[in-house]
Amino acid sequence: MPAVLIAHEEDPGHKIFRNAGDLDEIEVFNNQVLVGVYERPENSRTKTGIVLPYQTTDEDKFQSKVGVILKMGPSAFHDKNGVWFANATFNVGDWVGFRANDGWGLKLVSVDPRSGEKREQLCRLMPDTSVLLRVACLEPADRIY
Repeated sequence: MPAVLIAHEEDPGHKIFRNAGDLDEIEVFNNQVLVGVYERPENSRTKTGIVLPYQTTDEDKFQSKVGVILKMGPSAFHDKNGVWFANATFNVGDWVGFRANDGWGLKLVSVDPRSGEKREQLCRLMPDTSVLLRVACLEPADRIY
């Protein structure tokens, strides 16, 4: 499916970090990368006003290929031989692309301390070599996914 411009009420990266909650108690080891998976909002509309059916947005749980780096292990993206990541630097907050079936799927659950609202964030834990590209983003409300 070609990329489409989706209208967002909230910056998707901020939403992923908010839903993931406090990550201080999560320790990622070795060359692993914890990526918060992008899911289109329910009742999504394209910038041209086309409403995407629920089945399309629900499929993001299984087929999403884009996410934001939430945490990295201490040796993630370090390659002393320069084969994999020569001249490339990745940081928490970077948007990256990966194959939909790479890594281990998991869901982080947090509770908003003010409202008591339960939040869930779909994630993938994968080796750094599963990150295939960095996705340059447009303005926060106009990202291409």
